Amino acid sequence: MFCKINLYVSLQKYHSTILYPLNFFRKDFFMSATNFSSRRRFLKQSVTVLSVTGIASPVVIPRSVLAQNGNVGANERIIIGFVGTGGRARQLMSHIPQNRAKIVAVSDLWRSKMENAVKEKKNQGEINNVDQWKLYNSDREMFDHEKLDCAFVITQDFCRTLCAMRAIMSGLDVYAEKALTTYISEGRALVNCVRKHNKILQVGSQQRSMRLNNYGCKLVREGQLGKIKVVQACNYPSGRSIPADLSEQPCPQDLNWDAWQGPTKYRPFHDSLLRWMQWKEYANGEMTNWGAHGIDQVQWAVGASHSGPVELWTLETGNGKVGMKYANGVVVHLDLDKGPMGGAIFRCEKGNLEINRNNLKANPQELINEAPEADPPEGPTWIARPHIENFFDCMVSRQLPNADVEIGHRSISVCHLVGIARDLNRHLKWNPEKEQFIDDDEANRMVDRPRRKGFEFPNDYC
Repeated sequence: MFCKINLYVSLQKYHSTILYPLNFFRKDFFMSATNFSSRRRFLKQSVTVLSVTGIASPVVIPRSVLAQNGNVGANERIIIGFVGTGGRARQLMSHIPQNRAKIVAVSDLWRSKMENAVKEKKNQGEINNVDQWKLYNSDREMFDHEKLDCAFVITQDFCRTLCAMRAIMSGLDVYAEKALTTYISEGRALVNCVRKHNKILQVGSQQRSMRLNNYGCKLVREGQLGKIKVVQACNYPSGRSIPADLSEQPCPQDLNWDAWQGPTKYRPFHDSLLRWMQWKEYANGEMTNWGAHGIDQVQWAVGASHSGPVELWTLETGNGKVGMKYANGVVVHLDLDKGPMGGAIFRCEKGNLEINRNNLKANPQELINEAPEADPPEGPTWIARPHIENFFDCMVSRQLPNADVEIGHRSISVCHLVGIARDLNRHLKWNPEKEQFIDDDEANRMVDRPRRKGFEFPNDYC
């Protein structure tokens, strides 16, 4: 007993609130406790203090507080929880490098879909610990019960920001699929949350980690092809509004339909709503799907990764085609009916360069004679492992990842801007620093959206 009391007293110098047992579990104490010479000793001492204070019930300590400064150690295996178990999530699960990380838990609002995903991964035999995965019916439950380092947030677009915020405020780094947001101010709120809590957020814009895409965008950005005459990108179609007369259908008993709709307006269940990408209230069709990739490459190549266009207008050719102009004078036309969905064609003084996913084409060809080899494919038309590796690297180094949250926010904001230009069908002037339209109240009201009660941003998120 004497030794325990001495240890109890000695720990007071690390945090004054140790005198109050209930305050022992405050996050700021755990963060200060990482200054101990070893995390193992900290855990041992913590158990002793618990016995002194009379607290005997088990306590889940997030893994993120156990490494130096609350971050993952260089030699640690990263512990992952997946939020969402749809098609894209299942792809990413298969490309987690198991020598560096392991999935320990998954969550989904639709229980049978989650169970089917786990069964599929088990049958494939690619992941060696599927039998040990814990299954949760919500991300909140998973974050509360599991000792994770990061969360892969692969939800439907309109639920992604809030889920990512909850993960960040639980002390986790985040890999969030694109499209990152469904409206512009939502993205700024997420950036502010990430910065306040000093977390890493990698957006799933995986072309930012492909060698050919990096090389091609750098050629354009550094002026090696001469002045840009015009950029041509795909005329990505927008989504449709949800019909007001959808009849209610029986909802699957194991689907949490209220939570599935997140911050959007509550609607009775109809199976067409599950195909959410086509609806403007949930996403915005291909404009925020493939457009999130293609516009991101334009932003990267014209040197506007942390900015955006200053003007937008609908082109006279119609069919929703939009023109944009950047502060440096670069003009972009979204006017290609067929073209590089994952990039654009850059028409420059020295020739033309087409940037697409893991692919470059040039006229004349010698413009890309020194291009690197393409990344080896991991599946039909997609590559994810280098991007995931970059995320893990940055979890250790605490450097900004290749598709940092600010980059992801800015790229998808341009997609939202195009949607607004189409809806209003008039010339718009945009201030990318203030993220507001100039002298256009109607357009500025479209920068934000109301959030349904119960799905507001968390208190103190920034």
